[in-house]
Amino acid sequence: MNTWARIVALVALNLSASAAYAFPIAIQGTEGMEVFASTPDHILATYQGNSATFSNDLRLNNTFIFNNHTTPVGTTVDLGSFASGTKLTFELFVHNTGRSYFTGPASLNPDSHIHARVQNNWIPGATLVSFEDLYNGPFVYNDLSFSFTNTTTASPVPLPSAALLFAPGLLGLGAMANRKRL
Repeated sequence: MNTWARIVALVALNLSASAAYAFPIAIQGTEGMEVFASTPDHILATYQGNSATFSNDLRLNNTFIFNNHTTPVGTTVDLGSFASGTKLTFELFVHNTGRSYFTGPASLNPDSHIHARVQNNWIPGATLVSFEDLYNGPFVYNDLSFSFTNTTTASPVPLPSAALLFAPGLLGLGAMANRKRL
């Protein structure tokens, strides 16, 4: 094979590889992040795409959301509403192996590895989750991608809880002010 033929073959290979991952993948450095409801509004899940050979279901609290081979890209499902600050641990069930992998820390997964990247504010108001569906890696997180509205990667402190934290301090300041007057 001459030099030009090799160059053409390499370019074609690179183009086909990039086309295989034409859906969004959460950025590096977001591995192991957790997902929390940011508001009490309904959370909408949108299927963004996959490159997985295995058949995978996305679940929340054992409730089916999507299957990567039967759900059209762009499908949106209303997951309902959750109290602000509720932790949402998403499960990727792999039919071919019978294993499940979860968003969050490695300790949740059977191989003790992180299997999801979680990118906060991927687009305004949406969190992007990208999964790895293979036991022990390769951890490129290009197997499945889903986005969720009204979510965040940091647990918001609901206003009533924040007020309860500040109340004792305010009472103490008030008591000190009263002592100085007497």
